[in-house]
Amino acid sequence: MPSFVITEKCDGCKAQDKTACQYICPNDLMALDRSIMKAYNQEAEQCWECYNCVKICPQQAIEVRAYQDFAPLGGNVIPMRGTDSIMWTVKFRNGSLKRFKFPIRTTPEGSIDPYAGKPEADFSKIKSSGFFNAPAKAE
Repeated sequence: MPSFVITEKCDGCKAQDKTACQYICPNDLMALDRSIMKAYNQEAEQCWECYNCVKICPQQAIEVRAYQDFAPLGGNVIPMRGTDSIMWTVKFRNGSLKRFKFPIRTTPEGSIDPYAGKPEADFSKIKSSGFFNAPAKAE
């Protein structure tokens, strides 16, 4: 089921240029109604249910209703974001809770160099077949 905003909790990220959910949504579905300063999902049928908006919302004002095979009827899934991890709470309809904690990242943001140890691109070979990071052929 698509994400939805609990309007009583949403503060529109305190009138910044872009709300956190607008910033993080990979499909650009979240929007801000400036007349009431509340976020909303403008195309719910296009939602991927990726939980990005749910995890980033500082007010915990966004929820995704889980499918029955994942969270039984009447249950829900609530992520609580910390500085280094996300605590997922699964609440079942009988009232029992299960909690799972996962690290957000293991390296500082922006510290990864994806091309470390790779050779510089040789543009003279751009039309030849193969990959730039293929092992060198023994001659």
